[in-house]
Amino acid sequence: MTSPAILVLTTGGTIDKNYFDALSEYQIVDSGIPALLTEARVALPFRVVELMRKDSLDLGEADRVLIAAAAREAPETRIVVTHGTDTMTETAKVLAAEVPGKTICLTGALSPARFAETDANFNLGMAFATVQAAVPGVYIAMSGQVFDGLKVRKDRAAGRFVAL
Repeated sequence: MTSPAILVLTTGGTIDKNYFDALSEYQIVDSGIPALLTEARVALPFRVVELMRKDSLDLGEADRVLIAAAAREAPETRIVVTHGTDTMTETAKVLAAEVPGKTICLTGALSPARFAETDANFNLGMAFATVQAAVPGVYIAMSGQVFDGLKVRKDRAAGRFVAL
């Protein structure tokens, strides 16, 4: 039996940043998510759609409407959204209001996926597991925890998400 496909919507954020020595700054580059999934030997069918390449602090309401529309109109019912962590909870609220009946998990990274010491691989794996096991709703998977997307906040000082 073939499992239903998982849709991965990429929006940018730290997970897709790279460091350029000449510029001394991070920049969001082509999404590394397809390579991470291939390297992890993900056996489930999946489809990756790059929606944008933005730091989450630069996301506006129009961007969130676009993310919600892509999720709502997709044939897949299980969706992973890679997203910057600073405004991930704001996007979760829009998805919860605008995309009923689907299981959606937002995830990101506190250090870029291209770094040797990154949480990106683990968080992406957690998000894939969440959309397979959870009931329809919106979730956030970060740092080994899965949160209700409407009952969580980022604790910037601690560098992690905490339940409300």
